[in-house]
Amino acid sequence: MIYDLMKSRRSVRRFTPERPPRERIEQLLEAAVTAPSASNKQPWRFVVVTRRETIDALAAAVREATDRVAGHVESSCESAFRAYGDYFTRFEGAPVVIVFLFRRLTVLSNLLDPTIAEDDRARIELMERDSGLMGAAMALENLLLAAHEAGLGASGMTGPLVASDRIRAILEIPPSWETAAFVPVGFPAEEPPPTDRKPARGVTRWIE
Repeated sequence: MIYDLMKSRRSVRRFTPERPPRERIEQLLEAAVTAPSASNKQPWRFVVVTRRETIDALAAAVREATDRVAGHVESSCESAFRAYGDYFTRFEGAPVVIVFLFRRLTVLSNLLDPTIAEDDRARIELMERDSGLMGAAMALENLLLAAHEAGLGASGMTGPLVASDRIRAILEIPPSWETAAFVPVGFPAEEPPPTDRKPARGVTRWIE
């Protein structure tokens, strides 16, 4: 049952050194691209990184950005931020890192004339960006569930985006694409316990 799969999935951040076969990673990507997307634009691309030197370079860039940001955090909160920022580089222990890219859905904004109000234009541009990001997010969830079903560990990470400029340079990401998340993948070296979840009734408002 898909519900049981969703309930049993965990975010895995520690992995064995063994790299999963390429065929298994390809199966995860095939699962990802079954996701729905606005106007079926399929606004996702994937960069699969297995080269250790590249993973190390990405981790170094994220660590440098985290340190730079830490220098601007109030001194009373700096140690807490650094502990939190330690999670931003947890992908470096994975044998495979899948970088999810997305592109905004530029359809309506191309049809607008110059007289439209700036606040309307801003809302449309935000909607178009979020449409692309939502598509990539749904593809990411598909991949996480497929990884769990295949006996692999994985997690979705946005912390590395503190170094989005360096990530773009290292991975040679074209200007029209943005980074949505990192997904480290491998054979799990941990069994994380279940985390508390707010019940659906506690986060839902009905208008009837």
